[in-house]
Amino acid sequence: MAKKQDPKHMGPESSEPSRRRFLKSAVATASAVGAAATPLAALARDEDPRASTEPAGIPTRPFGNTGKRVPILHLGTAQRLDPRYDKLMHRSFAAGVTWFDTALAYGRGASHRAIANFLTQIEDRKALWLTSKSGAPSVPGLRAGVDQALDELGTDYLDLYLMHGVDDPRMLERQYLTLGDELKASGKTRFFGFSCHDGNVVALLNKAAESGGIDAILFRYNFRRYGDLALNRAIDACHRKGIALLAMKTQGSVPKEIESVVEFRSQSFTLGQAKLKSVWADERITSIVSEMDSVALVRENVAAARSETSLTAEESHQLNQLAAFTAAYSCNGCKHLCENAVPGPLAIAAPLRYLMYHECYGKSERARELYRELPAAARAFSDRDLERDLAQASRVCPQGIDIPARLRRAREVLA
Repeated sequence: MAKKQDPKHMGPESSEPSRRRFLKSAVATASAVGAAATPLAALARDEDPRASTEPAGIPTRPFGNTGKRVPILHLGTAQRLDPRYDKLMHRSFAAGVTWFDTALAYGRGASHRAIANFLTQIEDRKALWLTSKSGAPSVPGLRAGVDQALDELGTDYLDLYLMHGVDDPRMLERQYLTLGDELKASGKTRFFGFSCHDGNVVALLNKAAESGGIDAILFRYNFRRYGDLALNRAIDACHRKGIALLAMKTQGSVPKEIESVVEFRSQSFTLGQAKLKSVWADERITSIVSEMDSVALVRENVAAARSETSLTAEESHQLNQLAAFTAAYSCNGCKHLCENAVPGPLAIAAPLRYLMYHECYGKSERARELYRELPAAARAFSDRDLERDLAQASRVCPQGIDIPARLRRAREVLA
């Protein structure tokens, strides 16, 4: 599950009161199912991480056609970790989350170094499945990246090495696939693949299925995408080829005050747990990466992973309602649509993603840092430009996002 949503800001101020009233009215007729009792949620107490009141281990699934099995939940480490003794890593590991996901970019190496210390504490490298990633856009850069990752992690091999944030299909051409074969043959990584955050995931998945040479793909997938026919066909293509499919951004985060308009009710799950269960219901998905930032959240997510209870039809219906009523606040990253609709180099998808970090994840400092790293031309606009040029971008947005208002909001809180 992604980080708990505790926003301090809402989005376009002028539209919020009317939008909330509309959403409240729209969902008022939805049937309520039971009290909001949540037995699994009750497990999410911030207890001593050394406690072992539940059996070790969580369910596993096949890692593509490799013959390996991995936990259906793994820990995302793009967060602040204690380099001396990190209780979240230890608590996750003790609970059976024996797969950690990291990257060169996470904390500029701080994530790697904290995990390196963790490995010395558990004294068993083979007990941990370890993924790292490099965002280098070239074969030499990726080759250097794996060496840097191994050095910072203090290990001689990765279980999975991913090209980070791929959005160019040319990175799935032969020279990159040959690199993957080379790195696996050298023993530096057991498996090779890529992650993708943007809106051209369908094209990338289809090309990976056609090209071969990819063992795993980490991509944005959540309850909001279940009805996407093109995406499902691409997932099918990869699944048939034996590619392990890993889901991230499974919470489909929007500001908490917007999300709370649709009051999720369940006798079994919290809303966050239900979102996870909706992804695990897709048996084509091997595992979910979750940035669990508290012991309570580790317990909550592990409880959901262990539960044999499936979502009811009513719970799934509520998630569908939530997806529909909050779509205008959830950017799918399809910048090839909105950014091609405006002249010049103005960025849209990246500022909206950073705004989400600020509003939903509480990562305001990191969001501002990333926003300010955008080229000046990519974030420079006037209000007149917004009204004149971005109206078309809003029209082509599949989510119906008010792009001028959201970019204005990003400028206000992140610039």
